[in-house]
Amino acid sequence: MSNFAPVGDLTFCYDEFGNPADPAVLLIMGLGAQMVFWRPEFCEQIAAHGYRVIRFDNRDIGLSSKIDDASPGSGLLPVKLLRYFIGQAVPGSPYTLVDMADDAIGVLDHLGVDRAHIVGASMGGMIAQVVGANHADRVLSDTIIMSSNNRAFLPPPGPKQLLALLKRPPRSADRDRIIATSMATGRIIGSQSLPADPTVAREHAAEYYDRNYYLPGFARQFAAIMGTGSLVSFNRRITAPTLVMHGSEDKLMRGSASKAVVATVPGARYTEIKGMGHDLPRPLWDRIIRELTTHFAG
Repeated sequence: MSNFAPVGDLTFCYDEFGNPADPAVLLIMGLGAQMVFWRPEFCEQIAAHGYRVIRFDNRDIGLSSKIDDASPGSGLLPVKLLRYFIGQAVPGSPYTLVDMADDAIGVLDHLGVDRAHIVGASMGGMIAQVVGANHADRVLSDTIIMSSNNRAFLPPPGPKQLLALLKRPPRSADRDRIIATSMATGRIIGSQSLPADPTVAREHAAEYYDRNYYLPGFARQFAAIMGTGSLVSFNRRITAPTLVMHGSEDKLMRGSASKAVVATVPGARYTEIKGMGHDLPRPLWDRIIRELTTHFAG
């Protein structure tokens, strides 16, 4: 059952798994991805190890507040991407990853959680880096999955994968087309050795659409990433034990991006998940959850 947390002028949809008395784990999802991308069974398996697992929708996605009166900024996308590639913040974003990190802490405040294990995937991993730096006293551990610190001159994403992510269906597209596009994107950026079952993939894509399909939020979240720029200065201020996890088959966010985080965060540890692309395939959950819970316990 979903709940709602007021944080400043915004409201965030969240839910929980496990015993509220157990140590908290906050899961932060990526660009344009609702909290249900953290599948309930995945959350339940972490909770079974003795953790209170919290997932929530970021601003501008799912059932959380939408920033409807804001624009993702003007300017040509190639120019913005070039500036982002050289590690500079792109001006004009309606909010940044700093604001989104504050949102995450606001959810913890609402729940009365003093400290939590922070886990972020993709853009969520970027948010986790900012949380680790700006809210160090609230972080038991930091885990950054398939992400980047957006350092200057990192190898760019694979063109096919980036195009699949950025090419959104037109506003006139109907439900079936949007679901088909979502499935196609998942196939391209996901684990090639462990592709999702088509029937399950369709069920999940339909669930995401029916729960809340909101295209403008994707553009504003992408602007937030570019509007923040390099996270190197944040990395240097992270003091919590940090695990960086990346898939061997991820071509959207290359392994060099995660290794750049490890090279900059003091004491960070890197783990490669063989066969994983830019997703969390069910056959690898045991390995991923074992890495997470071992890190939490340490």
